[in-house]
Amino acid sequence: MRFQHTTTYDAPAAEVFAMLTDPTWREKVGIAQGVVSSTVTVTPDGPDGTGSRVVIDQVQNTAGLPAIAKKIAGDTTRAIVTEVWSSPSTGTIEIVAPGKPTKATGTVSLESDGTTTRHVTDLEVTVKVPIVGGKLENLMADNIRKGLEIEQAVGVAWLEGGR
Repeated sequence: MRFQHTTTYDAPAAEVFAMLTDPTWREKVGIAQGVVSSTVTVTPDGPDGTGSRVVIDQVQNTAGLPAIAKKIAGDTTRAIVTEVWSSPSTGTIEIVAPGKPTKATGTVSLESDGTTTRHVTDLEVTVKVPIVGGKLENLMADNIRKGLEIEQAVGVAWLEGGR
């Protein structure tokens, strides 16, 4: 299933990119999302070194998920989010849960409009489970959306100086 989410920040794209590639900010997002544990790695990337590779390896609590989802995921589930920014404005994203039949892949981009920046996440969400796969894709997309909404709240505070 296709999933798209746009977050808008009242900040120039360079500031938003710096935030998105700051390990401290990523750790704050994980805390706000209630993850059990998280490791964040950021390394330079891209053809000219202006991009970044951001890897977030986290354990998430599955409390509140429907029984069918918990049966697949367990009480906690590991998610690895990899963003590869080939430049400060565009990149790819992959979300995998090792050993689980779920995956989301797509693109991330920053679109500047003066002092406002849109952070666009465009994903193809896939859950390979017979019969209930579509329902689980919707559930996964909804969880991603909730995570991105928390990320935005932390981002707004960060850009306003709440570091």
